[in-house]
Amino acid sequence: MSKKSELKRAITESEEEIENLEKKRARSQSALIGAIIENRKPNDVDVEYFKTFTALIDVERENLRKLREELDGLK
Repeated sequence: MSKKSELKRAITESEEEIENLEKKRARSQSALIGAIIENRKPNDVDVEYFKTFTALIDVERENLRKLREELDGLK
């Protein structure tokens, strides 16, 4: 398989991973927002999930940026 097609496949996989992580983060985010609206302290587990998924999304976005730069360099 050519380097270009490998990069395109990796980019697609990275985009899908970001989407999946964002869906998981949305669950904890809605719990956090609900707690804020109800003027109560958010559950510590929801806070940790939100922070963890946000960090994973940031890492994956950086990976996606590098993959796109590498692909652009091949054109």
